[in-house]
Amino acid sequence: MLNITNMTEEQYYSIEEVAKMLKVVYLTVYRWIQASKLNACKAGKQYRIKKKDLDVFLTNKNKIYG
Repeated sequence: MLNITNMTEEQYYSIEEVAKMLKVVYLTVYRWIQASKLNACKAGKQYRIKKKDLDVFLTNKNKIYG
């Protein structure tokens, strides 16, 4: 069951916001989503990335490259 209360408490980012934070282009973030490397929810024609999913993605990348 969907809990709307939890949805308002979670922080979501757009692809543009994630790209700006990570200093990469929009298309790079989009490709990560398409390759299932970064989890995202599709809302209409736009994607939204949970802060928690972005943190997991960055942690996994640091294990590989760091």
